[in-house]
Amino acid sequence: GSSLVAATLLIGFVDGVNPCSLWVLSMLLALVLHSGSRARILLVGTVFLTVTSALYGLYMLGAYSALDYADEASWIRLAVALVAGTFGVLHLKEYVTHRGLSLTIADERKPGLYRRMRGLARPERSLLAVVGGTVALAVGVSLAETPCTAGLPLLWTNMVSARDVPASGVAALFVLYLLVFLLDELIIFGIAVVTLRSAKLQERHGKILQLASGMLMVALAVTMLFAPHLLESLSGTSIVFGIAAVLVAAVLALDHIVSIHHAPTS
Repeated sequence: GSSLVAATLLIGFVDGVNPCSLWVLSMLLALVLHSGSRARILLVGTVFLTVTSALYGLYMLGAYSALDYADEASWIRLAVALVAGTFGVLHLKEYVTHRGLSLTIADERKPGLYRRMRGLARPERSLLAVVGGTVALAVGVSLAETPCTAGLPLLWTNMVSARDVPASGVAALFVLYLLVFLLDELIIFGIAVVTLRSAKLQERHGKILQLASGMLMVALAVTMLFAPHLLESLSGTSIVFGIAAVLVAAVLALDHIVSIHHAPTS
């Protein structure tokens, strides 16, 4: 009950601040703001968020249905935890270096995204063309960012399907997850509409977000593999999230100490 709600709120929030979707949304709004039209910003932002969240919801529903169908096969749950844990490790690697296998949107794909965004920002484009272009961009971005975001919803759907939750409860949890997932993007969007200014995601911020989501993925995956009973109570769930938060803080503190140590002295 309460442990699932708490896990939904926390996982949904951390999942929502993933650097892939935030980077794309902030860049999209920054470019559209050049039109100076609140109506156009509202249209592009609303269409983009609606399409990406709908596709994300379908992905989560598919994962839940598959796990619920395979309810008796414990090895599938172990496989999910291992896959999500691997995603988490790759996120942690991304905090240190971009070399090797990566789950983020590749640098070579970004110029193409920029071009398509700039096309949406041109004031002479009709609203119909803007809507069509935004839908196409949102679908492309959703496909590109799925590896970047897949780990946490996979772990969450694994948690939900492992518990005997009635269909109405599952539906309510799904709605809650998606609302919390969208919260940060809605804030960025709202600021852009009201102020006609856009908050861009800096690389440093993106790295910290990646560290946090990676650490949480690894913590949840390890817990599911070795101590799944912890996630059945609110206190146990809080301990797992607390450990992940402490580890993130420790890494950031160590990183800060190292950067001071290596800073050139005048």
